[in-house]
Amino acid sequence: MIWQVILVVVFVFIAFLVFVAYKMVKPPRLIEEWTPKDLGFDYEDVTFETEDGLKLSGWWIDNGSDKTVIPLHGYTASRWYSLYMKPTVEFLLKEGYNVLVFDFRAHGKSEGKYTTVGDRELLDIKAAVRWLGENHPEKASKIGLIGFSMGAMVTIRSLAEIPEVCCGVADSPPMNLDRTGARGLKYFAKLPEWLYIFVKPLTKLFSGGKEVHPIEYADKVRKPLLLIAGEKDPLVKVEEVGEFYERNRRINPTVELWVTDAAHVRTLNSRPGEWKARVKKFLEEHL
Repeated sequence: MIWQVILVVVFVFIAFLVFVAYKMVKPPRLIEEWTPKDLGFDYEDVTFETEDGLKLSGWWIDNGSDKTVIPLHGYTASRWYSLYMKPTVEFLLKEGYNVLVFDFRAHGKSEGKYTTVGDRELLDIKAAVRWLGENHPEKASKIGLIGFSMGAMVTIRSLAEIPEVCCGVADSPPMNLDRTGARGLKYFAKLPEWLYIFVKPLTKLFSGGKEVHPIEYADKVRKPLLLIAGEKDPLVKVEEVGEFYERNRRINPTVELWVTDAAHVRTLNSRPGEWKARVKKFLEEHL
């Protein structure tokens, strides 16, 4: 009898882990009604294909500039996310930049069954950059990125791995995905952090992705980078972003660190004037 109880408990535990892992790699899709037209700008619906065969959906807003900025949303968000994507798109357009904005795989209207949280998403930004170069080469000579959370991870990787990207802003970038993932279980699902040890291999089994830890890129990025970290961030510790900064500045004199009192990806929301002033100055200097 005792072995039957143990087997039932083990089965329930494994089933629970599978459920949690599945939910982690298959986020709900955020799709809303607003478009750049609501901001006063004409736009074009665009689709481009990744190296691994996924069609991604986005908007192209030609603002008459030779400089283009690509905002990158975070995990579970999309180009429609009103907390930071909409104000970022509006800010960039009012500053005169062209904007190419799209949904990462498994988010918004893009194809893809599972997210890999920063791994194959690099293929997504590569596809966007390739589309821009092929369709609007005169707009692709100067490309900047502004990434939030997962998008910030991809921004850091892009600076090291995509030649066409010349500078980037990384807002609330997870530096160690294991630590951030464990904290996310506690913060969002109210589950103990130690559970992540058991959930992690199942997420990789579902998504086919590999772990990405941006701290490993601290010795590779040599392009202008603005890091933004919040002291009230429950997912990414300021000290972790600070470690990346200290290591990166040994080889990269153009890296900057701005520490605020905000929560995760909340600086733009809580201190919009200062965020826009800092990012404006950074882009004017490096884009």
